[in-house]
Amino acid sequence: MQLETDECALPPLEATRVEAHRRRGLFFLGAAFACAGFTMALQMGLNSNFVAEEMHLSGQQQGILEAFRETCGITALGVLAVLTWLAEPLIGAAMLVMLGVGLGSYYCVTEYGWLIAASLFWSQGLHVWMPLPNSMALALAEPGRAGRRLGQMQAAGSVGSAVALLLAWVLVGAKIPIRPLYMMAGAAALLGGAACLGIPYQMKAERPRLVFRRRYGLYYLLCFLEGWRKQICIAFAGYLLVKRYETPLSTMLVLFIVIQALGYWFAPLVGRWIDRAGEKRALVFYYSSLTVFFVCYALLESRYVLWALYIVDNVFFAFTMALTTYVNRIAPREEHTPTLSMGVAMNHVASVAMPLTGGLLWQRFGYQWAFLTGVITAACSIFVALKLPARKGD
Repeated sequence: MQLETDECALPPLEATRVEAHRRRGLFFLGAAFACAGFTMALQMGLNSNFVAEEMHLSGQQQGILEAFRETCGITALGVLAVLTWLAEPLIGAAMLVMLGVGLGSYYCVTEYGWLIAASLFWSQGLHVWMPLPNSMALALAEPGRAGRRLGQMQAAGSVGSAVALLLAWVLVGAKIPIRPLYMMAGAAALLGGAACLGIPYQMKAERPRLVFRRRYGLYYLLCFLEGWRKQICIAFAGYLLVKRYETPLSTMLVLFIVIQALGYWFAPLVGRWIDRAGEKRALVFYYSSLTVFFVCYALLESRYVLWALYIVDNVFFAFTMALTTYVNRIAPREEHTPTLSMGVAMNHVASVAMPLTGGLLWQRFGYQWAFLTGVITAACSIFVALKLPARKGD
């Protein structure tokens, strides 16, 4: 995906036009990030209480639900292959509409089967969307500023997320039920789809979106391991706080407000540090920290400490930007989207397996074992990250 091939060789007037396209694209992409952040912050902030208190799911049912939902990360490859002839902003707009409609339908879901069906619909839109914003951000970024632009886009998402969570916290305090909040989340996703239509349409991959290269093997493996780690946090960490430690919805929203506020400040710093220090150092630090986090989830029993741990764990997701900047360093621009899409698929192979495994372990042996699997995963991730090639000059 490419905005222009050689900006330095362009005449001044043409260079000005390209820069105007870049700025417009970054503005509307940032708006889409913010709207998607608004939607997904509500989904994450409401989900644990919704499944535990509204739907009364067991640990195993929660694992099955998450596994179904994460299969969409694998089928997203097929959807992208079918839509390869479309410009990426148009695909992004359609996927955010799916996200909005599916998540908004939670307003009327009362049965487990319908919950799975609605989750599959919005999750498919989300997972096709997932590689697109980063790929578009890389195409719009100036040379040598990829990490900074990614950090800015994530900061825009954090702003949208913070607004959503603050609004939800006020509404919950006013005794508004949880279900209407899902309608609000769906509406924000529809606005994000409209914002995508303002991104330059020439941002389109010139080659097929499905690609598997042996030289990207370390990236694929890290994406697989990250999928396992991610699902421990998404499927079980928040669920643990609600189910075992009886954390109310208002408190969960406050936790996510703090997460997004810290993310707004932290993500750009991480992006700049990745640009300076390189992906290897950033990822080794990240996975070393995760090893400690998972041990704490399994062994600590103070809900106040676990609340703090949950905040830090979520904020540290910013370090996964290093995986994207690694692709930017090793892959040509026309292979960014297909490589990122393959990474999403690898991520979601693990994301399907982990909830099923974790739910079974939770049911049979106790919640601790769902988190202890993460210790092994994080240790393996450190070993793989150490094998990443150093940047020139490091």
